Amino acid sequence: MTKVVSVKFNDSGKGYYFKPIDNLSVGQTVIVDTVSGNAMGTVCGPVKEVEDEKIVPPLKRVIRIANENDMKSAEENRKKEPKAFEICSQKILDHKLEMKLVDVEYSFDGGKITFFFTADGRVDFRELVKDLASHFHTRIELRQIGVRDEARMLGGLGICGYPYCCKQFLDDFQPVSIKMAKEQGLSLNPTKISGSCGRLMCCLKYEQDSYDYLMKITPSVGSTVMTDDGPAIVTDVNMITGNLLVKPKDEDGIVFKVNRKDVKILSNKKRPDDNK
Repeated sequence: MTKVVSVKFNDSGKGYYFKPIDNLSVGQTVIVDTVSGNAMGTVCGPVKEVEDEKIVPPLKRVIRIANENDMKSAEENRKKEPKAFEICSQKILDHKLEMKLVDVEYSFDGGKITFFFTADGRVDFRELVKDLASHFHTRIELRQIGVRDEARMLGGLGICGYPYCCKQFLDDFQPVSIKMAKEQGLSLNPTKISGSCGRLMCCLKYEQDSYDYLMKITPSVGSTVMTDDGPAIVTDVNMITGNLLVKPKDEDGIVFKVNRKDVKILSNKKRPDDNK
């Protein structure tokens, strides 16, 4: 077991493990050692012990709690970022590159500027990097990101009216599939199940484990079940409430409602996606 503390580098970022120092508490701003040099981050979790297998070596360390000079340097860097964004945007136009600039970030020591961008494919930005390095006289990194990362960086409100989950609390993006929307009985209209990033909404993943369980205990449409009134065919299913509409095997029977807990499954018809 190794003692660690979790630190993140922006509001929506993922927390990373570092070797802690004494007297750390959640919310403190700290200076840490990284592969790219010193960086400023925020303690996002208490000091704890984790299994060695969960640590990606080498474990970097927390150098110190940020002081007033550190805060001032970070603020000066933030003030320079809008101008750097403006300059880079113009140079992208000058070089006629098919890319969209999303964000700019100065390193803590000011020795590197990272420009984040999106593009439909690969972009040859070598000349752009030379141009930017000549203008800023520092190291330049251009990093291509996906549309989901863009949404996380820029933030906004989802169709639910709340800030994007990826901006608030998601550490990693989980795989989301159209099959989840089908199993949850949602409309397959792309505009209703897609986030502002254009990808399927991350929240489709939240209830999927519950639906996976409910599907195991709920007969599908077309299945044969035994009710108090005899065998019947399931014609409709409400996965959440467990209510079923069933029709007696006798063709003259009337459709009636029953709950899954009150029936016995005689033959369960496979769902279309069961083998996928």
